Amino acid sequence: MENIMDKKMAEMLNDETAVSLETPILKNKYRKIWIGLGVFLALAIIFSLFVSGGTFEIISSKLSEDNNIFYWMVLTGVCAEVVAGSMGMGYGVICTTVLLILNIPPVSISASIHSAETFTSAAGAMSHYKYGNINWKLAKSLAIPGAIGAIVGAMALILVHHKSPAFIKPMMALYTFYLGVKILSSAFKSETVEKKAINIPVLAFIGGFIDSFGGGGWGPLVTGTFIKNGRTPRYVIGSSSFAKFVLTFASAFTFIVGGGFGHWKIVAGLLIGGVVTAPLSAMLTTKLPTKKMFIAVGMVVIMCSMITFFRAILK
Repeated sequence: MENIMDKKMAEMLNDETAVSLETPILKNKYRKIWIGLGVFLALAIIFSLFVSGGTFEIISSKLSEDNNIFYWMVLTGVCAEVVAGSMGMGYGVICTTVLLILNIPPVSISASIHSAETFTSAAGAMSHYKYGNINWKLAKSLAIPGAIGAIVGAMALILVHHKSPAFIKPMMALYTFYLGVKILSSAFKSETVEKKAINIPVLAFIGGFIDSFGGGGWGPLVTGTFIKNGRTPRYVIGSSSFAKFVLTFASAFTFIVGGGFGHWKIVAGLLIGGVVTAPLSAMLTTKLPTKKMFIAVGMVVIMCSMITFFRAILK
């Protein structure tokens, strides 16, 4: 009888110890999420208290212009953040696909995405730096040629847009179609790793160019190439994220100087959607099945790209 009692007491003590050890971990895991939500709600309440009803009407009417594009961009920013958080790629691809469907000029698409992405990629780079995920040698090897490629890509898009604007939209639709196929194929990729030599400066330059010219593509090309080549994902994603911030800033600056920027509602919507979702993205994406996510996103991008392509050539 005493042995049974001792056994039950030991089990109770083990359960209590487990709870006491898990509770701080759970608290630390979700503390930042709740703090972020609390700050956002507090700012929203303060804003509503100090802004008059007339001002609200003016702001609301401004944001509702251009067929409510601001609200569409908030939704797009939320979806793109969830996708990018779960797959490590796809932010630019999703945003570009949606904006092509909404008939936004290609120059404004890339300029707006890179302007908004400057802030989100900066936050991502800082986070990776904090957790020691950056291989600085690799990051520098990617950042410099990537930024040069981004500048050249932005200048090329501005030039081609002025020379033959009707040609760009179907070309971008074909490009996003290719990225959609690449994302879809990633769901069925083989686990076998075949290591090959990588010319990092050339890869980074091409990645920066197509990301700037096409509105996205750095992640599927550059990050995907290194991971498929057997590199440690942690350092690949961290180093690539730092390089992405540098080339995104270079691209946005080039578009602003070149006069390709003009849709502040798109930038604001993407920023707000991404910032609001960021604290929750880690929690949400741990519950999402990655393979099904790849399949769903790939199919959506492919379908939207086909619609955009045929709409452009049949005009």
